[in-house]
Amino acid sequence: QNKHLFKDKIVLDVGCGTGILSMFAASAGAKHVYAVDCSSIIDSAKKIVEINGFKDQITLIKGKVEDIELPVETVDILISEWMGYFLLYESMLDTVLYARDKWLAPNGLILPDKAILYIAAIEDAHLKHERIDFWDNVYGFDMSVIKDAALREPVVDVVDAKNVVSNAYPILKLDIKTCTKKDLAFSSRFAIKAKRNDYVHGFVSYFDCAFTHIHKPLGFSTAPHARYTHWKQTIFYMGETLTVCENETIEGEISCRPNKKNPRDLDIELYVNFQGQHSKKDGTMDFRLR
Repeated sequence: QNKHLFKDKIVLDVGCGTGILSMFAASAGAKHVYAVDCSSIIDSAKKIVEINGFKDQITLIKGKVEDIELPVETVDILISEWMGYFLLYESMLDTVLYARDKWLAPNGLILPDKAILYIAAIEDAHLKHERIDFWDNVYGFDMSVIKDAALREPVVDVVDAKNVVSNAYPILKLDIKTCTKKDLAFSSRFAIKAKRNDYVHGFVSYFDCAFTHIHKPLGFSTAPHARYTHWKQTIFYMGETLTVCENETIEGEISCRPNKKNPRDLDIELYVNFQGQHSKKDGTMDFRLR
């Protein structure tokens, strides 16, 4: 689909990995593709590109996007699989934005061009016990010190759609064509409503990506109800359990910014305010995604 968008276009693939996106672009009729990656995977990508007959159509460049120069002044299309866990963890979005500002033509395309990050409440008693509460009694020993540390680390795993207790609320919306690096550190208030009487052990976050500036817009989701992806979902467990009734609202605010010592890690602060019929909570939890 959308082959006409690539016909005779100059394409830049940021973080090309094995070169799969570059070969898709070349197959769609791109005039030339410049594929950049700073890791050793690009050595394998060169062999893959040659084996598949794209040696003259795809130029592979080893190095950081910020350090290299292209043999062209502008590119027509910028493609990249930049997304990480929780959308932003170890993502290459800041590098994509650098490439956009340096090389993308004024009317050029970025694929994908939109991303939305969501949060929802989940019931997860069984897995929370295995991952967190387990440390309260390990063969008769109190190891709750480790439990406190475990609570501070979000869990990246698959969440069953039936465990989602509330609606999902968008906490970050990014337009890759216009956003800046400053937008990647964010703070967002949210309000989610319970869909049924249940218990809440934590919160799940996931993201959607979309290609909106193409002939027939399309996208994909990493939500619990969607097809499995390697991004899975990101879970933030609470120390306590909330007893919620249908239509009760959990309010809060989530803030995210790169860790000062290691910018690849994310410091996430989650404030929760719940005044329900059977339980209440008003407090802040600190997490570090690493």
